[in-house]
Amino acid sequence: MQGEEFDLEQMEQETEEMLKVRFLTEKNATFSRTEGGFVSLTVGEEVYSRVHVVRMFPFTDPQHYISIRTPEERSKEIGIIEDIGKLNKDTRSMLEEQMNLRYFTPIIQKIISIKEEYGYAYFDVLTDRGACRFTIHMGGSSIIHLSDTRILISDIDENRFEIPDVDQLTAGERKKLDLFL
Repeated sequence: MQGEEFDLEQMEQETEEMLKVRFLTEKNATFSRTEGGFVSLTVGEEVYSRVHVVRMFPFTDPQHYISIRTPEERSKEIGIIEDIGKLNKDTRSMLEEQMNLRYFTPIIQKIISIKEEYGYAYFDVLTDRGACRFTIHMGGSSIIHLSDTRILISDIDENRFEIPDVDQLTAGERKKLDLFL
């Protein structure tokens, strides 16, 4: 850092900005759809031509605490919607559409087969969105237990699949899956 001065005051100001929580409501924020189908946001004088809509608690409380962020890789939080149900129907629908795209998670209804080969597991399943085949890494964190009976499976392409209740699977399906749990 030769030649550069450390500015403690600037760092403290940036830290304070990062720690501020701004709640977004219909009174202080206006969401609109862009021509490309994305969502833009206006908060006071600030205009964000595109924002990301992120659930802070996607599995335990999907309707509350929705984070609105800038779209960059190192995104910054613009604000939080405390309860999406308090927004008008059009805004709520627009934001839910964005979250449905982000959190697209087909529900596995039937396990047709699971084959293991060279450190990978090849799933052939029937989901609520139709038949699907996907691959997971065997040794990684591809299977996450959300509860005693609910699991989330992430494939090698980072697509997610859910089994809401493994106890609802047939004995044969559970036997196939038990090898990987």
